[in-house]
Amino acid sequence: MPPSLPSLLSLEGATVRFGGRPVLDAVGLEVAEHEIVCVLGPSGSGKSTLLRAVAGLQPLDAGRVLLDGRDQTGVPAHRREVGLMFQDHQLFPQRDVAGNVAFGPRMHGASKAEQADRVRELLELVGLPGAARRSVAALSGGEQQRVALARALAPRPRLLMLDEPLGQLDRSLRERLVVELRELFGRLGTTVLAVTHDQGEAFALADRVVVMRDGRIAQQGTPLEVWQRPADAFVARFLGFDNVAGATVTGTVADTPWGKLPVPEGAPQGSRTVLVRPAGVRLVAAGTGLPGTVTARTFRGTHVAVHVQPGGAPRLEAACALRDAPGVGDAVGVEFDAAEIVVLG
Repeated sequence: MPPSLPSLLSLEGATVRFGGRPVLDAVGLEVAEHEIVCVLGPSGSGKSTLLRAVAGLQPLDAGRVLLDGRDQTGVPAHRREVGLMFQDHQLFPQRDVAGNVAFGPRMHGASKAEQADRVRELLELVGLPGAARRSVAALSGGEQQRVALARALAPRPRLLMLDEPLGQLDRSLRERLVVELRELFGRLGTTVLAVTHDQGEAFALADRVVVMRDGRIAQQGTPLEVWQRPADAFVARFLGFDNVAGATVTGTVADTPWGKLPVPEGAPQGSRTVLVRPAGVRLVAAGTGLPGTVTARTFRGTHVAVHVQPGGAPRLEAACALRDAPGVGDAVGVEFDAAEIVVLG
């Protein structure tokens, strides 16, 4: 949590058990006022349970949830001053767009004039001016997502929580909307806690990323910190890095299945795990470096991911420019860049 900002949300030892098994295991987490925190993790890691516990939809078996320092034990969901937006939007099909957006203010006793003003303000904000009388059934997926966001924001929640908010949208629309959401939350000063399994979405949206595994926090930090220095092999593999192997580190050399690799000065010593980012796998002419054979290549838009199988060692992924990428079956040599090698904790 940024040290200069006060904490809005605190989880202290938050524990939830299903059938005796902890799906949240003594989780501690702080979210600062105006901060955007994204919780990442595979299915079953506990991220959605965490969100439901904060919202008051899932009681804790142990620990506490505090909002503005106030213990929320026994406080029902509708009194917690949190907004919640689900993946499937859960719009009211019998109401038009205005009826959906005005629901929260109406429940809080706003007058019809205040409701109308709030609907108009929010539809303008989310890019749907003039849509108040449209049927929600006639909206596209992206438009429904915007209406669901407006509805969640309408009661002015202290904390907005998003559960896989863009999960049902196609990739190009997701990538556009996540940028718009980041800008919108910045303008509003909204405090956001979101959960997603999509690392690209989380890294584009968040001030801080929290990676969960088996009900616990495996790592948290800024997107750049987590990307540059994954805490362990699980986090590295979850982020999509495949070049991970055991090693013995002595000084600035790591003894690995791929041979002796250079590591940065000051790297942790002894029996460790190393990560070689694809950018650190340099393909050179056959007969130079570690010999290998290209087994696959995948176009990734900005580069080509080339899989190389060295003899008697784990497969390596290299990132190559399109014009430089060798073909499947080609013999190549592999060299390594110390700046792209990380000795994991």
